[in-house]
Amino acid sequence: GSSLEPEERSMEPPAVPEEEEEEEEEEGAVPLSVAPGPVGCQLFGYVGIEAVLDQMKIKTMKTGFEFNIMVVGQSGLGKSTMVNTLFKSKVSRKSSQPGQEERIPKTVQLQSITHVIEEKGVKMKLTVTDTPGFGDQINNENCWDPIIKYINEQYERYLREEILITRKRKIPDTRVHGCVYFVPPTGHWLRPLDLEFMRRLSKIVNVVPVIAKADTLTLEERAEFKQRIQEDLKTHAISVYPQEDFDQDPEDRALNDRIREKIPFAVVGADQEHQVNGKRVLGRKTKWGIIEVENPAHCEFPLLRDLLIRSHLQDLKDITHNVHYESYRVRRLNESNRPG
Repeated sequence: GSSLEPEERSMEPPAVPEEEEEEEEEEGAVPLSVAPGPVGCQLFGYVGIEAVLDQMKIKTMKTGFEFNIMVVGQSGLGKSTMVNTLFKSKVSRKSSQPGQEERIPKTVQLQSITHVIEEKGVKMKLTVTDTPGFGDQINNENCWDPIIKYINEQYERYLREEILITRKRKIPDTRVHGCVYFVPPTGHWLRPLDLEFMRRLSKIVNVVPVIAKADTLTLEERAEFKQRIQEDLKTHAISVYPQEDFDQDPEDRALNDRIREKIPFAVVGADQEHQVNGKRVLGRKTKWGIIEVENPAHCEFPLLRDLLIRSHLQDLKDITHNVHYESYRVRRLNESNRPG
């Protein structure tokens, strides 16, 4: 026979008589098929598990990803300017000078603009949805209905693709991942319209409230207004993003607690650059100086940008898919399975 045969036979465990097996079971020995609880396994050398991260990065850079954001607020609060400032490009087109009769839409109209943004080889398909006409009427009753309808339509579109027998390898994702709600800088309290909108929308989408045009308030007025908004949200049990119920671990909770203390962010938007101490900075030029948008001492725009893009973008998408879309999916499937 071959010289390998003895080695092959030596790899097999020695046969145990049936009587000995019964004795071991009676003595309380643990069978080999039963494993103990999860324990750490120390590697004797480099395996290469961390290369999975590089593989995911390469695949994401090739295919790109989608991010859909909605901006809601009254006309003149700087929604388009804020989106352009966030992505440092003209992603949201400002409306040209309309006629007198076209300035205020009679109903809420939704306009979506899609761009492909590329930075350091990473491609992002960005869709910005604006809501002109929201809150501009004398009677704003149920003005949030078109927005709720639009958000649910995107869930329905994704659900229809998902339940097909032959599904696409990658389902186009048009679901709204984040809704930035612009609160007018009144300096007093939230209006009933603001409370009702956030109460209804926070159940189906990630709502991030911001104080628009915060440069119109003094620092004292800004701090008092922010505190009153936080109290109103707590009193009316409105859970804005990041929600406490979805914190995964103590580290996430600690980070999100710091963010929740500063929500709503007092922001200033500007898509024009100015010269300050030899540097080109984004800002708004006034008679007494330049308000630097990316300076934390001037406004909280950097906190909003970090939340939406640099630290929580994937979390926004995950909560949209695993929580809001899942709730919609369960409700729709229950309705379709209900007899009669």
